[in-house]
Amino acid sequence: MTDHDPIDAELVNESAAEQPRSELALPSASLPNTLYLLPVTERPFFPAQGVPVLMNDEPWMDTVKAIGATEHHMVGLVMTDKTDADLATPADFAQIGTIVRMHHPVRNSGKLQFIAEGLRRVRIVEWLSEQPPFLARVEYPDDVLGNEDELRAYAIAIINTLKELVPLNPLYSEELKFFLNRFNPNEPSTLTDFAASLTTAPGRDLQEVLETFPVLDRMKQVLILIRKELEVAKLQTQIREKVEEKMTDQQRKFFLREQLKTIQQELGIAKDDRSADLDRFQERLETLTLNDSARTRIDEEMQKLSILESGSPEYTVTRNYLDWLTCLPWGKHSTDNLDLKHARTVLDADHDGLEDVKDRIIEFLAVGSLKGEVAGSILLLVGPPGVGKTSIGRSIANTLGRKFYRFSVGGMRDEAEIKGHRRTYIGAMPGKFIHAIKEAGVANPVIMLDEIDKIGASYQGDPASALLEVLDP
Repeated sequence: MTDHDPIDAELVNESAAEQPRSELALPSASLPNTLYLLPVTERPFFPAQGVPVLMNDEPWMDTVKAIGATEHHMVGLVMTDKTDADLATPADFAQIGTIVRMHHPVRNSGKLQFIAEGLRRVRIVEWLSEQPPFLARVEYPDDVLGNEDELRAYAIAIINTLKELVPLNPLYSEELKFFLNRFNPNEPSTLTDFAASLTTAPGRDLQEVLETFPVLDRMKQVLILIRKELEVAKLQTQIREKVEEKMTDQQRKFFLREQLKTIQQELGIAKDDRSADLDRFQERLETLTLNDSARTRIDEEMQKLSILESGSPEYTVTRNYLDWLTCLPWGKHSTDNLDLKHARTVLDADHDGLEDVKDRIIEFLAVGSLKGEVAGSILLLVGPPGVGKTSIGRSIANTLGRKFYRFSVGGMRDEAEIKGHRRTYIGAMPGKFIHAIKEAGVANPVIMLDEIDKIGASYQGDPASALLEVLDP
């Protein structure tokens, strides 16, 4: 037998033939006294159901063949305690199950599938075969009807609850159409079983419903279950509405852009410049540790960039600004080495003499060692050209284990070189200090301002005044 083959030619021919509409109130005399049984897990099967059943073919092939050899093509579906139906034994079966008629059994890729048409409840009386194919002697217990007025009242309550459920979930509408085409909704037992089959209640609760023969008690149980289902559906609807309300126009555009990006990738269409820029900036951000204010500002600029035309001057300004923001080493710091013996060793190795300068540097580091940090500290090195001011600064960086960056301010006349240019100008650049942090690759380098005594002033501003703001500890 190959995949996609029918299980039994006679069974398939019978299944394909026109079947009469199901009647749940089948007389016991027309039902078999012995019945092959198949286990189901997670939730029981109800008489009012008609759904596909999927099982592994290896353990149940003989059972399905045996069912196909019968005249009635009926089988009992019984819930089992085992999570794996293939391992079920008679001790794991519940006493009450559902007899179903099997339609269109097929084998496909190691699976058995058939349509199960629920008929009525069945009780296992005696096991005739305790190995697959499971065979048992069965009986068909009758429902116990109660007060007609109470039954009608509970039936109306169940129907009204189902009416409330239908608009909340389209699947309920399809199930209800199927039910009305096959059964009489005025039958309380049938209506109750159908309502129970719609719920997502735990399997134990549903099995308890299946084992309840007084129809009035069963309707009370099911009404509670579908009311819970209604409350869950309403809550899901409220949550969905709240989420949709919070979605701003920008967020919706973002999702649409993501979908467009996916479609372009699937079609092999190259990304536009804007998408490529946004992707590049987003990749950089994933490696950075930003504070809240920086994250907020960058997110605002990213949203702004996403709606600008790539050919506009504002797009270029915003892209350059984001390029600098995402290139800075946010959250990356060198660890200070405040060991004074190590500091003395490094200073002596780099410079011979200059004991007074070295002693002052050691005092400076000693204070930092007591505080646990040397953040925001400034040292002024004074002396004629060539005495080693720049090399002393480099030695201090080596002593602390920090990166070193030097730039000269001699002859500088524009304060924009310190603070940076305004973004309104095309080609605006940040100041020297931002350049230093970017080049160093850490947020706490040792920065040396060389030739500070040669700084100038002009009509464009006074760089010395700008340094007051930058160097203010």
